[in-house]
Amino acid sequence: MNEIVLHTHIHASVEKVFNLSRDIDFHMSAAKHTQEKAIAGRTSGLIKLHETITWRGKHFGFYLTHESIISTFKFPEKFTDETNINKI
Repeated sequence: MNEIVLHTHIHASVEKVFNLSRDIDFHMSAAKHTQEKAIAGRTSGLIKLHETITWRGKHFGFYLTHESIISTFKFPEKFTDETNINKI
């Protein structure tokens, strides 16, 4: 079995990186090339446990809509984002 290991060194606190990873406004700013927008559920700020967000963006030449829910959350260590694609 082959394995690829990547290490990324970030000069910021764990809390800062964790919060950026769940910041909806930051994600939309970083995903401008896909025209991704939060269109339902929590649409700005920091997403939290059991909250949902519906995204719409252009991927592979098609507009996709998908909903995500934060199903587990342990600050500042991890969270689980479960996604279902609704429309193509």
